[in-house]
Amino acid sequence: MEKNPEYETIIIGAGPAGLFTGSNIVKGRTLILEKKELPGRKLMISGSGQCNFTHDGNINEFYRHYGDNYAFLKPALKAFTNRDAIAWFEKRGVETITDKNGKVFPRSLKAAEILNTLLKNCRERQTEIKTGLQVTDISSAEDHFTVKTGFRTFTCNNLVLATGGLSYPSTGSTGDGFAFAAKAGHTLVEPRPALSPVFVRDYQFAPLAGVSLDNAAIRLFRENREIRNHRGDTGFTHTGLSGPGILDFSRHFKNGDTLKINLCKLDEAAFEKQFTGLANANGKLPVISFFKNTCMPRSLVRAIFDMSGIPSDKPLAEISKKSRKTLTELCCSHPFIIDKVAGFNTAMATCGGVSLHEVDPHTMKSGLVKNLFFAGEVLDIDGDTGGYNIQAAFSTAWMAAQAINRKG
Repeated sequence: MEKNPEYETIIIGAGPAGLFTGSNIVKGRTLILEKKELPGRKLMISGSGQCNFTHDGNINEFYRHYGDNYAFLKPALKAFTNRDAIAWFEKRGVETITDKNGKVFPRSLKAAEILNTLLKNCRERQTEIKTGLQVTDISSAEDHFTVKTGFRTFTCNNLVLATGGLSYPSTGSTGDGFAFAAKAGHTLVEPRPALSPVFVRDYQFAPLAGVSLDNAAIRLFRENREIRNHRGDTGFTHTGLSGPGILDFSRHFKNGDTLKINLCKLDEAAFEKQFTGLANANGKLPVISFFKNTCMPRSLVRAIFDMSGIPSDKPLAEISKKSRKTLTELCCSHPFIIDKVAGFNTAMATCGGVSLHEVDPHTMKSGLVKNLFFAGEVLDIDGDTGGYNIQAAFSTAWMAAQAINRKG
């Protein structure tokens, strides 16, 4: 190995985390290696090509949007907040807008503006970016790293793994960083798809594809035991369930789990009370009239009656206790058995990755290998929809860059 490495820092991966790290390192020569021919492939498809790069909420509200591993991110999110991210881009000429849900976009609604700003800043920092170079091996010795590609070998003092996870492998996220981290001795938490729609067994709602429910209550059951609950907008697809409520909750799903979803915004006790109250007051009304007060879409109500086998024009007074119970369960706790969680080709993020127990949350530095850093989705971190994953990439990248800048 060369006595004096060519580069102070090499970053593997030119996605949001890698480019933001390279944009903020000011010490020594920096090189970003990207195996795809173009940088920022995943950034370009984020937010359906509009790049929702952060969220407008209070930073203290951010933590609940990162599953069980939110505590690791606290130092990074406090050091480089969503306000800092917005200011960073606005300082470089990117005007931003915030939609009604708090999602922050470039005003142009073009992901290319975010990518071009990062690339321009890398050029200003004299950070080199070499594309079309697949890293095949990394090794360390004598406080230096050797990074091999199919084209040539590079050396550096600091190495940053910013390779992403396994979601959208066509963008270059094929788990390379996991392999490099494991070779370096790091523990991997098994990667799983996150932000994934689900396929439902014996699905009966295909005709309702496109219909959605606002802020539906969702309970997750495994082996007949409720293990978690969640709320969020939920949509029916041709094959199963999607929408932010399902996507954000999907990090916890396994094939064979059951989701019980409240389709009507009434709990079972309130449903029964209102149903019997109306039946006692006006028993001649057809049973379908009850659903005028449930906020359920008409198409969904019709589907529920089809499933129940109860005629929708049957008078309320003639609905048996058993039939009422059937309607209550179908509306307030409708069971959906997960046949399959959509895979990495569809998932927007990866759950799992490099174990956080072996990484310093204040520097993103490896606790096992000197001068090895991590940033972004290669870590066992995944956020909800709404800009949380890109913000986590920027915040962890910022921590890694500042730690490298502080080195003596």
